[in-house]
Amino acid sequence: MVQRPGVPTAPELVLETDRGSTRMSPGRNYHVGRDPLCEICLEDARVSWHHAVLRPDGDHWTVEDEGSTNGTWADGHRIHEWIVGPGSELRFGSAEDGPRVVLADAPTGPARPSQVSNPGMTGTFRQPTTVRPLPARTAVRIGRGPDNDLVIEDLVVSRRHAEFRALADGSHEIADLGSHTGTYLTGARVDGAARLAEGDIVGIGHSAFCLVGDQLQEYVDTGEVSLDVQDLTVAVDRGRKILMDGVSFPVGAKCLLAVVGPSGAGKSTLLGALTGLRPADRGTVLYDGRDLYRDYAELRSRIGLVPQDDILHAQLTVRRALVYAAELRFPQDTAKAEREARVDEVIRELGLVQRADQPIHSLSGGQRKRVSVALELLTKPSLLFLDEPTSGLDPGMDRSVMHMLRGLADDGRTVIVVTHSVLSLDVCDRLLFLAPGGRVAYFGPPQDALDFFGFDHWPEAFEAFETQQDRDWAGAYRASPVHRRYVEDATSRGPRSAEAAAGPARAAPLPPPKAQSWGSQLSTMIRRYAAVLGADRTFLVIMVALPFMMGAMARALAGSTLTAETALNALLILTIGGVLTGAANAVRELVKERVIYQRERAVGLSRSAYLMSKVVVLGTITVGQAVVLTLVALGGVRLNAPDGKGVILPPLIEITLAVALLSFTAMMLGLLISALVRKEEVTMPLLVLLAIVQVVFCGTLLKLYDVAVLEQVAWLAPARWAMGAMGGTIGLGAIVPGRLTQDPIFRHEAGVWLISMSMLPVLSVLFGVLVSRLLRRHEPAVMRKQPRK
Repeated sequence: MVQRPGVPTAPELVLETDRGSTRMSPGRNYHVGRDPLCEICLEDARVSWHHAVLRPDGDHWTVEDEGSTNGTWADGHRIHEWIVGPGSELRFGSAEDGPRVVLADAPTGPARPSQVSNPGMTGTFRQPTTVRPLPARTAVRIGRGPDNDLVIEDLVVSRRHAEFRALADGSHEIADLGSHTGTYLTGARVDGAARLAEGDIVGIGHSAFCLVGDQLQEYVDTGEVSLDVQDLTVAVDRGRKILMDGVSFPVGAKCLLAVVGPSGAGKSTLLGALTGLRPADRGTVLYDGRDLYRDYAELRSRIGLVPQDDILHAQLTVRRALVYAAELRFPQDTAKAEREARVDEVIRELGLVQRADQPIHSLSGGQRKRVSVALELLTKPSLLFLDEPTSGLDPGMDRSVMHMLRGLADDGRTVIVVTHSVLSLDVCDRLLFLAPGGRVAYFGPPQDALDFFGFDHWPEAFEAFETQQDRDWAGAYRASPVHRRYVEDATSRGPRSAEAAAGPARAAPLPPPKAQSWGSQLSTMIRRYAAVLGADRTFLVIMVALPFMMGAMARALAGSTLTAETALNALLILTIGGVLTGAANAVRELVKERVIYQRERAVGLSRSAYLMSKVVVLGTITVGQAVVLTLVALGGVRLNAPDGKGVILPPLIEITLAVALLSFTAMMLGLLISALVRKEEVTMPLLVLLAIVQVVFCGTLLKLYDVAVLEQVAWLAPARWAMGAMGGTIGLGAIVPGRLTQDPIFRHEAGVWLISMSMLPVLSVLFGVLVSRLLRRHEPAVMRKQPRK
């Protein structure tokens, strides 16, 4: 932090306004203006955006007007620079009735309850919302329900969340009552109960509680929070490549910050570091003075992230999509009426009332982005991050989205938007321009950026970053007065934050807790996925038509009786039909939802619940298709099984079971492909390749038995075992004599048939495990379990 020469000895003062008081320390400057980032923010039209500055000047304080339009006034006189102290009265914008501030001596002695010094009690936590005595040897229960001693009207809080308990020795403890979103003591989740020391911070939802003497103080995070980014560095390839290099900047409450820069400048890397999804290797992100990485599990519900791609199921209506999201994000004991009331609230806030019952896919690009923002606002986040929200929008929609974000910031949130568009930077409070290599080339008011770079138009500036790669953009900015004013003077580096910034690299934060139980998440995911598929008419038509078409082809080949000429072809068509119906259902389902999954996983979605919802819904559909396929193909056909019987069950039932298991296993193989690929476009060619491979390895085109390597590879082909089971049911070797049908897998024996049938569920489980591992690869870093040390 830049100061005047010498150590300031000016006294601490308290500056009082109509809205509250600010304790002024001689270690920094205090800016006055309408800018929300000013330390003394005065919301009066006569006050300039940057009006004046109060600074320590040796053993006294000085106020200096910064060229304001309507002036700074003291004792009825307009001033440019004036010495102030206890008892001084200043007015800004008008000598008669402009906003007034009064300076007074700061109190000395023990801190009063409202002035407890704690790293977590800055920003929105300056004054307690409530202060109440803790009764001796009793418990104070906290929760959302009206029967609690302390009621928190916050939907992320459980009905009966936690208890403050007085112990026999006069101390206290905090006990979690099985809440879904957790109770936190100085950022760490409480497992059971934990003893409290005076000054400890207990986090419950958006509220924090501090024990001071025998008083319990509550501080509510209303959304007006600051973000202090200090020396963030991200490296890959074991440190050989730097993606982000020493990025530092402050973001004040109610600020709209735009992050721009040429491609490859590290904008997405910065977004991952700021949200905690991909923590920086070095440096610190302070959320109102609290280490975001350390306290991520507690703070993650206060962070909203809108990725570049829509995080919505486009087939659902706006209201229905938000209702399902509310089910996943709020505690399990939240009543349906409470969730729906919150959904209606955000719909009104984002201006979506007229579109609430309209399918999302029918909305314009700007309206869809509003729905994505509405989804994130359900949990009332204080920090909202957006990645390229105006990408692909026309200039009018670009302007509309940016003005929406301006309104969200004005309503009491800190909004950070990564963008390539420079059309609406004028609505932002601050602009962060990243140079190639992930270094800060500019941070300050957007209207001053072009003058700082020395250009008249933005295209010239972007071109310069490409053509003048040897220019030290970051170095020039660090040496400039703009950096001193907007970064160094505006950044508060207390002992805790400085130590954290200089400390060694940390492991990724622990995954956040789940707001819902596994079973509740599974139920919600099943209902939502079924609704999505039910609203997709194209999928429904294909789902109904495919088994009938494949069954009709098999029926035409089978005739009225399976003979030596028809049996092999009929079973082959059933095999192909089973593979195609199963794999086609699933091959696109994971890759097309990858962005949605990544975001929901970051806020507590269970990976296994997500995967199981796909298995349950798609599995039900696939098995139903397999039954239709088999009955259409072989219903009423004489199967010519030995003695007219199957191996264990009637022949048609055995074949139906074999096709159903084959389709289910092919569906799991389709999910595996979907989890493996990076783009949806490559799934269809892979589906064709999958069908060809299954035909080759089913055992009716090539000799597989007693062929080293080839036979072992065929064990991984579901079609191999399904064809073996069906061939065993009808005694294929007897009906169609030949070299291929003498394969032992076609024997009409119970043991052989059971092995073939058992291998299909074994392969399904194997594919499911692989899918789960691949899903983990696509998750945010914060959700991956840490290795044991």
